[in-house]
This record gives sequence, structure tokens and C-alpha cells, in this order.
Amino acid sequence: MDWLPCGAYIDAYGKDMRVFRTWPQRIALMLFLIVLFTLPLYSSRYILSVIAMIGILVIAVQGLGILTGFAGQISIGQAAFVGVGAYLSVIFNYRLGMPFVPAVLLASISTGFIGLIFGLPAMRVKGFYLAMTTLAAQLILVWLFLHMRGLTGGTNGLFVEPASIFGYKFVSYQSKYLLVMVVTAIMVFLAKNLMRTRTGRAFVAIRDNDLAADVMGINQNYYKLVAFFIANFFAGVSGAMWAYYVNFINADQFLLHDSILYLGMLIIGGMGSIMGPIFGVSFLKILEEITIYVAPIISEIYPEIGSQFFAALSLAVFAIVIILFLIFESRGINHMWVILKNRFRLYPFTY
Repeated sequence: MDWLPCGAYIDAYGKDMRVFRTWPQRIALMLFLIVLFTLPLYSSRYILSVIAMIGILVIAVQGLGILTGFAGQISIGQAAFVGVGAYLSVIFNYRLGMPFVPAVLLASISTGFIGLIFGLPAMRVKGFYLAMTTLAAQLILVWLFLHMRGLTGGTNGLFVEPASIFGYKFVSYQSKYLLVMVVTAIMVFLAKNLMRTRTGRAFVAIRDNDLAADVMGINQNYYKLVAFFIANFFAGVSGAMWAYYVNFINADQFLLHDSILYLGMLIIGGMGSIMGPIFGVSFLKILEEITIYVAPIISEIYPEIGSQFFAALSLAVFAIVIILFLIFESRGINHMWVILKNRFRLYPFTY
């Protein structure tokens, strides 16, 4: 439970339903957004690229969080659907001549409907069996990326021209960073408000107790398919942002390893929360950058170990971090953050 600071009271239901219920929260949000969107003025290209990649991954993991964390339906194919969104956005934009924004929207919606096809087994199976069907989606879609050479470029991939809105081309790394940040902010806002609707409450009811949800009159099959559509819509948006930020897409960018990485980010950040994907992606991405920086230094100190060991160091660190979180804090970083906030909000009282 996220408590209010001592001395703050809610006297109306509408105020209690606000996302940011106090002025300090709103001021903190405004300051964060100001820093986020003015970063290109005084930051390096490297920092902007890291934050932009965090934003792109947050969109994908946020969709997975809605499906797995809120609706309780596991998926091991999110990276493949990110790839679908990337390829379709480029095909609609350049092969069919659609403007950038409609192309991204249509690609994301199409990705959602493709996800529905692989989400149909959720009407009959769950748990391990559902994981196997989404694993099949991952393998099938990557196979299509490699063999539909006329559309995807096969193993050569596709070079992507810069995004263009009303004649303005997002060529510089600063402009691409701002585009990614705007889209990320919109998608996080949509995810947050979705969980406050009837649909979001139905997801949580199905996750917590599907039999009780049935008794309450919740149409489980309908809401499970809606969850798959929304999750893959988010994946489609993430894929489109990936394509136009990197300006190149290839099947190797959307492998099974990436789908498992998304699940790991969700676990570390905290399932069943909007902030969880943000914390999880940021933590693992920063940890990966630190590992990339530290590995060559260690290899120079201990050359006898071999360079291949250090090349795989980031994967080993990722695995160790996942195990540690599952053992010591299974509810993720978001749970730790809520506890920390509540301790400060209760001050000066002990309880």
C-alpha cells in the first residue's frame, strides 16, 4: 500500500483516485520530465543512447507487465512481437508509402492482432502449457523474419530511413532521443490509466483467482485475449521505435534470449506494477553498461582466464542478479521503493 505523507488527508473520492495525489509528487514529476527532455542540451551522445534504449525497452516490458504481471498470462515471445512491430512499421512506411505516425499505429495494431492468434490457447490452457505456445510464437516469427526475404531482407536485414513527421526528419541523435522519450511517456501514461479502468481490474481479478473471477461474471476468455492484444500492441510500438532509432533491423535483434531478458527485467523491477518495468529495465541496462566497461579492465589484469569468459560476463551477471532477486526480494525493486517511500512519509512517527 502506498500511503500519504503524515498530515495529508483525502476528503473526496476523485482526489483519492488521482495518480499524483499531493503537490510534492506533481512537482517531482515535473522536475523529472524537465530534466528528461532537456538532457540533449548538456549530455553526451553515449548517455542519450543508453537512456533512449531504456525507453524503448520500457515500452516492450511494460506490455509484458500488463500481460504477465497484471493479467497473469505468461509469454516467452515478447521479443518476436517487438520484431513484428519493427518490420511492419518499416514496410507500411516505405513499401506502402504511409506517413510515419499512421504507419507506426497500424503496425502496432497489426502486431496486437497477430498476438491474438498466439494468445488463443490461453482460452484453454495456462501456466507451463501457455508458456510453450508463446515459445512457439517466438520460434515461428523469427523463422519468418529470416525466410520472408522479399519483405524482411532475410539475414541481411533492412536499413531504415529516418522517421519523418510533417517534413521534419529525425536524423540527429538528439531528435531521435526526444522522439523515443515522448512515445515512452505516452505509453507509460496509457498503461497507468489502463490499470485504473474496469479492464485493468478484470485483469487483476483473473490473475488473483480465476474461479472467483468467473463467479463475479468476468468473461475470462475475452479479457485474456484483450491482455494479449494490449501486450503485443506495446511490443509493436517498441519495435517501431527500435527500428527508427537504430535505423537497421535484423532477425538477430529479436531472439529468444531477448524475450527471456524482458521477463528477467520484469521480475527484477517488480510484477504487478507500472513502475516495475521502468526500474527493472533501468537497473539491468545500467548494470550491462558497467559490465561492458569493467570486463576489459579485468581481462587485462587476468589475461590467463581468456577473453571469451569476459565476453559472456554480462549474461552471467544477469543470471546471478535474477537468482538473488528471486531469493531475497521476489517482489522486485518497486516493492523496495514503496517501502522506502512509506518510511519517509510516516516521519516523524514510527508507525
